[in-house]
Amino acid sequence: MNRRVSLIKNLDWITILLYAILVFLGWINIYAAVYNEDHQSIFDATQRYGKQLIWIGAAIFIAIIILTIESKFYSAFAYPTLILMIALLLAVLVFGVKVNGARSWFQLGTIRFQPAEFAKFATNLAIARYISQYNFKIHKIKSLFITGLILFTPAVLILMQNDTGSALVYSVFILVLYREGLSGFVLLLTLLAAVFFIFTLIYSSFTVAILIVIIAAVSLKMIGVQVKQIALAFALLAGSFGTLWLINKGTDLQLGNFSLLVISVLLNTIPFLAYTYRSKIKNAALILLLVIGSLLYTFSVSYIFDRVLEPHQQQRINELLGIQSDPYGAGYNVNQSKIAIGSGGFSGKGFLNGTQTKFNFVPEQSTDFIFCTVGEEWGFLGSALVLILHLSLILRLIFLAERQRSSFSRIYGYGVAAILFFHIAINVGMTIGLAPVIGIPLPFFSYGGSSLWSFTILLFIFVRLDANRLELLR
Repeated sequence: MNRRVSLIKNLDWITILLYAILVFLGWINIYAAVYNEDHQSIFDATQRYGKQLIWIGAAIFIAIIILTIESKFYSAFAYPTLILMIALLLAVLVFGVKVNGARSWFQLGTIRFQPAEFAKFATNLAIARYISQYNFKIHKIKSLFITGLILFTPAVLILMQNDTGSALVYSVFILVLYREGLSGFVLLLTLLAAVFFIFTLIYSSFTVAILIVIIAAVSLKMIGVQVKQIALAFALLAGSFGTLWLINKGTDLQLGNFSLLVISVLLNTIPFLAYTYRSKIKNAALILLLVIGSLLYTFSVSYIFDRVLEPHQQQRINELLGIQSDPYGAGYNVNQSKIAIGSGGFSGKGFLNGTQTKFNFVPEQSTDFIFCTVGEEWGFLGSALVLILHLSLILRLIFLAERQRSSFSRIYGYGVAAILFFHIAINVGMTIGLAPVIGIPLPFFSYGGSSLWSFTILLFIFVRLDANRLELLR
């Protein structure tokens, strides 16, 4: 009895209150998004809002179960939990059903279950368990390899299900690794990779390759290489490119300018390294390695965009970047969402008075585009309130993570905050045209049992760990 009283006393009720408010507001907005005058009762289980209430009741039960389990259980069973989720991710590829083009759901009668949602908390547990080991050194190749294996295994399996949005969530774990000592240089490279990704989509691969070579020249000048030496290197590169271009024109190879430039760089690699070694130019080899890596990355972006992404995903990205404009096709969802949010003005049209909502102009309005219901009916004030509540929850989680004595609990807490941040930023960004439409839910708001339950499990495991923060769980 004393132990139970102690647990209740140590629970972070601020986090639980924020969770309860968000879940309640989400339920109310689902009611508004799919309101049916023939089924006006919010408790009608034949409608989405009635079903969501059932999911909420189940989520509360799940939360209570999580809080009653000994906190050491989550550390001890971190790896088995991830293995179970990987098995489910493999099974869904064979036995799953397709929903909106993604084979990522199990269907049992009228109930659908998405393993990809639950794989997030399992991966977070496994990452926290591995990094919190005494012998873990983040700068060791072995440690980075195993960390990458834990992250990329579920991400690749989810990508194979054609669920790109859920797979991209795993990229946010780099913030957790940065908090645990990963070099800021790696984080900078990740940001540069994102910039090059966008540049490669907007401009031709050859244009991006030229930009990479120019940046390399500036970098060489910054480390002390003389201008005439850089000019000589450029002359050799240009000569190689020109020769290959003439050969290409006179044969049936039909290689593009980008391929010719990559080959030219590779041909000049050995002479460049020999010259810089003889001249004792430091860091030149690193710059050359970055150039080659950047060129290969540029090629991979084009390949993935053209060969891996589905046509509708390509169109949505092109629409976002302004490469094409199709307000009645690929850009329809975002266009209607922005109209709905903009029409809400400062204080909104009022509960159940949203015309865009009522007449179903915005597809998936109770799931991926639930935020536009908030914007239309509650306006800027309501939208700001929802964002402040989500931000307050994330900041609270960071605060709780920092006060943990256990490295396992701290790492897991940062993982929870990072996952929620990614979902909120991308989901809200989708509805206002600042992020591509990749189909991820707004935490605790969007309709769906899998989404609500997975976020509940993710959050309340940390609430349970925090309640025992004075214990050392390493």
